[in-house]
Amino acid sequence: MRLGFFSRLLDDATAAERYRLVAAQIAHAEAFGFDSAWVAQHHFHEHEGGLPSPFVFLSYVASRTRRIRLGTGIVTLPLENAVRVAEDAIVLDLLSGGRLDVGVGTGGTPESFAAFGLDGNDRSALFARQLDAVRAAWAGQPLAGGDTLYPAGSQLLERIWQATFSVSGGTRAGLAGDGLMLSRTQPRPLDAPGATLADMQNPIVDAYLAALPAGRAPRIVGSRSVFVADTRQEALRLADIGLRRSAARFAASGQAGLADRAGPDATLAQLIAAYDVHVGSPDDVIASLRADSTLSRVTDLVCQVHSVDPPHAAILRSIELTATVVAPALGWVREPAEAATAPDIPSASLLKAA
Repeated sequence: MRLGFFSRLLDDATAAERYRLVAAQIAHAEAFGFDSAWVAQHHFHEHEGGLPSPFVFLSYVASRTRRIRLGTGIVTLPLENAVRVAEDAIVLDLLSGGRLDVGVGTGGTPESFAAFGLDGNDRSALFARQLDAVRAAWAGQPLAGGDTLYPAGSQLLERIWQATFSVSGGTRAGLAGDGLMLSRTQPRPLDAPGATLADMQNPIVDAYLAALPAGRAPRIVGSRSVFVADTRQEALRLADIGLRRSAARFAASGQAGLADRAGPDATLAQLIAAYDVHVGSPDDVIASLRADSTLSRVTDLVCQVHSVDPPHAAILRSIELTATVVAPALGWVREPAEAATAPDIPSASLLKAA
């Protein structure tokens, strides 16, 4: 199992400061041996995600890191020009020394499509067409007009990941031989409001593995909300603040699948369950993650602090505890060669004091 760090760039700060803080968090994750770092793309809605241009941001991060793999989680392909996505990804991969993984998906915010002159109801067809175009470009096939990409990008054909909430999406990713990306949380169906996240995602994994071509090694990201603090009391204190803030926004949005979850007046236990959060001391989080049966099937455990969204210093400490206590208890083994080459990153306690 590989260990990843994920951010939607939601720190309580200006956009410029969000970018600086998350770049520091990724460097901190690299220093503690994390194998990958992933960032989400979101347009327009600052409380849903703070980054419209993931390739630009990851190029910045690539110049400040040496080893950690860098991934998009995800690029909303229906809203993009496929040729430009293919070109930007190639340049970033070359600048980073071949460290790029490209996660793609249909996108989850219907309102964003109108600004691009598109209908959100067409997202699935748009996604399929755009992904086919990206693959063809990376494979060196002629584009409209006869040109081919420069630089070439065939190496990226083996590093595509598809995000999905559905069994059919798992089948689609498997048939293509791509990686599968599972979300940290997802809406429950009306006929099974009490279903666990594993109840929702194990069938997706089943479909993916059944469709995967013979001899093709599975690649499965299990993204999870993980916030670890030195004590349960401190973790729950910060979780209570962050989860109520998120619940209030979702309730105000009226968006199906979000507004009908536990509201801001629910108990903390109800909020933790509704948003699929693993929170507490290291022992608490180890026990909680072990109870998630999907995680025994993933190749990559990717941890994010959303929707707790604690302060920066607490995020750094959560990264430290995840790498030194939680992930090793789940079977993750840090590559020993990296221990001697990690960059000098201030500890969470020093940053907090500063």
